[in-house]
Amino acid sequence: RQNAHAQRITSAKEMASRKEGTGSAATSSSSTTGPAGKGKGKGGSGDSAVKQVQIDGLVVLKIIKHYQEEGQGTEVVQGVLLGLVVEDRLEITNCFPFPQHTEDDADFDEVQYQMEMMRSLRHVNIDHLHVGWYQSTYYGSFVTRALLDSQFSYQHAIEESVVLIYDPIKTAQGSLSLKAYRLTPKLMEVCKEKDFSPEALKKGNITFEHMFEEVPIVIKNSHLINVLMWELEKKSAVADKHELLSLASSNHLGKNLQLLMDRVDEMSQDIVKYNTYMRNTSKQQQQKHQYQQRRQQENMQRQSRGEPPLPEEDLSKLFKPPQPPARMDSLLIAGQINTYCQNIKEFTAQNLGKLFMAQALQEYNN
Repeated sequence: RQNAHAQRITSAKEMASRKEGTGSAATSSSSTTGPAGKGKGKGGSGDSAVKQVQIDGLVVLKIIKHYQEEGQGTEVVQGVLLGLVVEDRLEITNCFPFPQHTEDDADFDEVQYQMEMMRSLRHVNIDHLHVGWYQSTYYGSFVTRALLDSQFSYQHAIEESVVLIYDPIKTAQGSLSLKAYRLTPKLMEVCKEKDFSPEALKKGNITFEHMFEEVPIVIKNSHLINVLMWELEKKSAVADKHELLSLASSNHLGKNLQLLMDRVDEMSQDIVKYNTYMRNTSKQQQQKHQYQQRRQQENMQRQSRGEPPLPEEDLSKLFKPPQPPARMDSLLIAGQINTYCQNIKEFTAQNLGKLFMAQALQEYNN
């Protein structure tokens, strides 16, 4: 999976360079002003912020079908999002999956595959502009370094791009779980500098709340599709189901708690590493201060004897500062912990609501 993520990162960079530099046949001449299509080729990062994502119902069905056909257990599925940008709204009108291939397929060129797919879509007059990517998740476990690197590469190459996160387990419980995320401008600046030291993150005011920003999603269907859905609803003979009112709690809560405990253990290990670094830094500062005091006393004694003072030495060579641990992994773990807590909060709120409702009905019957 890590190799696949690395290929996706390379794909985003190479596709962007091909669009801008060589004018590939996959992009039309009218869209060379930028990936926005109907957008005006905005240059500033603040001018082209995406404030809403509009998704066609067909795209949602394709993502769900992709997971049902190829997703198994913890294995995630990924794909390309196509569409255009209209003012501050990103319209996603089509998508296609990343192909499943093994390490034996060394000759497979994923970038060429994506370019050929977009070229074929252009020939049949379908929106072919690259506007992001999608990925399924396993119990909300998507806040990872691989996703961060992939989205940074996409967003750096194609400014308006987003990542859609589809949760099939939560969707199977009766509510569609599909969310769109982008990296915040602060995190984009830190990723460009590639400096994830504690000082750099503190200077940029980066916390786990300021890493990803969620973009509101609107699912839109054409009027003909809506009419068809109404007709199918009238003809449907499926009996009403009442699983949503079941008081039995599934293993969803237990699995989220188990994953939460695993992440908390990882966070505690990172805290131990950081505390060790702080102790070593403090110890070295004390040693440096004691060394300076000894040198100062020696110089005073030499001066009283009429001898020249000792030559000054470079303290940075004598006392090499300990290497600070990278804090980005800790931020990602904290962000994932926050995601698990939100999932547990939503699930327990629904269960408690059903329990209180059942209690009220029982008291009324009695």
